[in-house]
Amino acid sequence: MMTINRAMLLAAMVAGTTGCLSSGGGNSASDNLAGPAADAPGLDRYRATITRTSFGIPHIEAPDFASMGYAYGYVQAEDNLCLLAEDTLTVRGLRARYLGGEGQYTIPANGAVASNVDADFFWRTAITDAALESQRSNSDPEVIEASQGYVDGFNRYVEEIRRGEHPGRHQACRDSDWLLPLTLDDMFRRYFRLAVLASSSVFVEGVANAQPPALDFIGGEEPDEGLIDTLLNTLEGPLPFPLSRELNIGSNMYAFGSETTRDGQSLLFGNPHFPWEKTERLYLAHLKVGDQAEIMGAALYGLPAVLIGFNEHFAWSHTVSTAFRFSFYELTLNPADPTQYLFDGEFVDMTSKDITVEVLEADGSVSERTRTLYHSHYGPMLEFAVSGVPVLSWSPLKAYTLRDANAENDRLLNQFFRWNQASSFEEFVELHGSVLGVPWVNTIATGPGKPAYYGDLTVVPNVTDELAMQCPTALTPVLGQLMPGLPILDGSRSACDWGTDSDAPAPGVFGPGNLPTLSRNDWVHNCNDSYWLTNPDEPLTGFASIIGDEGTARTLRTRLCIAHVEERLDGTDGRAGSLGFDMDNLQDVVLESSLMSERLARESVVTAYCNPVSDLLSGVTQTGIAEACDALEAWDGTYNLDSRGGHIWREFWARLNPLPVPSPLQWLVPFNANDPVNTPRMLNVADPITIQAFVGAVQAIQSAGIPFDARMGDLQRSGIHEGAAIPVFGGESFEGAFTIASSRDSNLEEAQGYSVTYGNSYIQTVTWGDDGNPIAEGFVTYSQSTDPASPYYRDMTEAYSNKEWIRFPYTEQEIRQDPARVVVRLNEPATP
Repeated sequence: MMTINRAMLLAAMVAGTTGCLSSGGGNSASDNLAGPAADAPGLDRYRATITRTSFGIPHIEAPDFASMGYAYGYVQAEDNLCLLAEDTLTVRGLRARYLGGEGQYTIPANGAVASNVDADFFWRTAITDAALESQRSNSDPEVIEASQGYVDGFNRYVEEIRRGEHPGRHQACRDSDWLLPLTLDDMFRRYFRLAVLASSSVFVEGVANAQPPALDFIGGEEPDEGLIDTLLNTLEGPLPFPLSRELNIGSNMYAFGSETTRDGQSLLFGNPHFPWEKTERLYLAHLKVGDQAEIMGAALYGLPAVLIGFNEHFAWSHTVSTAFRFSFYELTLNPADPTQYLFDGEFVDMTSKDITVEVLEADGSVSERTRTLYHSHYGPMLEFAVSGVPVLSWSPLKAYTLRDANAENDRLLNQFFRWNQASSFEEFVELHGSVLGVPWVNTIATGPGKPAYYGDLTVVPNVTDELAMQCPTALTPVLGQLMPGLPILDGSRSACDWGTDSDAPAPGVFGPGNLPTLSRNDWVHNCNDSYWLTNPDEPLTGFASIIGDEGTARTLRTRLCIAHVEERLDGTDGRAGSLGFDMDNLQDVVLESSLMSERLARESVVTAYCNPVSDLLSGVTQTGIAEACDALEAWDGTYNLDSRGGHIWREFWARLNPLPVPSPLQWLVPFNANDPVNTPRMLNVADPITIQAFVGAVQAIQSAGIPFDARMGDLQRSGIHEGAAIPVFGGESFEGAFTIASSRDSNLEEAQGYSVTYGNSYIQTVTWGDDGNPIAEGFVTYSQSTDPASPYYRDMTEAYSNKEWIRFPYTEQEIRQDPARVVVRLNEPATP
């Protein structure tokens, strides 16, 4: 097997090797590199060329999907070995065995937190043999080939590490016993984990610990009528998902057609707000597979495809959708046996499975723990509590189970592989509905000279509003207030099973005819609210509540998303030049770090509390109020690095935001569905909650010893990078920031500022030139590698901090001209 080493890399650099990817639709050039990959391709199981350009962007050219996957697996291991190795432990249910039972498992993307032991039990019961077999047997050949190739490319790098190659790299895991080789099943486990990110995996603890009550259990048979009041009086922060429409992750995206761009060419912006840690990071690559596919863009770690990207035919992006991907079912139990439930007049048995996990103890020994976990025919049994208050409990008379549409989704990888091979914008749009494998994200797309397209064509349980009304339970009114749109259905009747549309690709989900789409020549957007105001001039209505809400107040971020476009199109944003968007002014807009809450409320706050210090603040400590007011008045209203005083607003708004139910007195002008961008407005500065939030913010900053006129660049920095601090601009979604830098888990006093661990992640702005080739610029905000020893560990983050947009080389000429270009041939001979 031919290996890559430093000498080989140096030789490639000294020789001035050339790029070998797209020439914008023509034939690819080849490098004159000797070796089996060039001389005897018929003898190779895998062969590919990897061209690294600036910032570590890999451009992979391969004759087939297997070889593309091989090179992709190799470069991802090269950049992110330890993170991927830990994820392998997770999906196999081996965290406790290698990382210890006391360790904690988190999914930053959905807020789930559990012990390693509970995580192991969850994934072993969730990823069943049947689920794996369904994915394997229904995946396109390209998916299988690329997945197997990824496995072998990843394992090749692991073998090299085990032999002592790549010295200094991946110190966190290179000598560990948990650096395990991948298998093809591991790939499908990872795909399953991605599919259920917005559904089953929210309930790791609830599923892992669900147990039937003892037969002599007394009490808890009926839901507590005071449950809502108990929850609202108990919670001290935002309702955890799924008690909220918004996951921890989010995104912004725009597509502009010819009517809204300065040159008449289509333009797209995409920007997921994903964790800067764990495997929901995004990785940028350029893939060319023979004459079958060429695509560039980002994918979550461990997926050998492009999930958000572009080529000469189209560009697309995603945002997290408001649709629920699951429903609860309430089971009526046999009083003599809590593992039997009533279904169509007969008691049926739950299925059970004894699961044993190994646990590494503190003394180095390995013990075993066994649990029996149960499933109904709908899915896993679960229990669910919020802040210690039980919402779904397993009592002698009632129990709760979950059916997850994405646990049944075996089309996810087919969707993206077919998109990656699409030859036109029209084909891309057609595949969106015909495959219907997108798990939990909205999609926008456009292409050169094409309209702006939006669709929430995703995997959604077919629960119409009529079905939800016909199958209520005692908890339906409770969950209806806490989780609008999320059904809890009567599990005792087959009449309450999910429906199936005639145009659906699988039973139990809505078909594209009952899901929202919109195509226009001006613009579409989504910033994580529902489909309703995709374009305010053409509201989308009439869809099932499980998909999203209509005619309701939008988040502050969505309001700013819409305002950005409306103000650019009518010229009221103060930017120079003609109306409409181009790449430059779009890039300026999306990173300007302004806030909708500041637009709506700063003037009234300053007027009410600061000129002079108001009597409204009497009775509370006023030390520092005047100084804070001076800084707040001088603040430029943004969270750019040189902005001073904005942290006062951050702390103030953070104390207004966590209320589980917004105060009805917060705004003096209520929401008006006919003016959704400008309402609600006029902050009620006389509301005691608002007053205390302002005073509390001032006190918190004083307690932390932070100056009121501190510079944002000195307070807010990357929370994941070792070495010199990297300042980060941007704000939080809850305060109406469009440019996101999130540090919700950061303690102001302990951190002396804000430690950013998620937010803006992969950013792409895409248009097309006169020659038809894509012109793309953007960032991977946290950089390509998680290895501190990698040259690609912090370079893109530093460029992002400076707002130095990075060109994504796509054509052969662009790749050849990159001064940092390094070309390597990667091959593996066929087995005799």
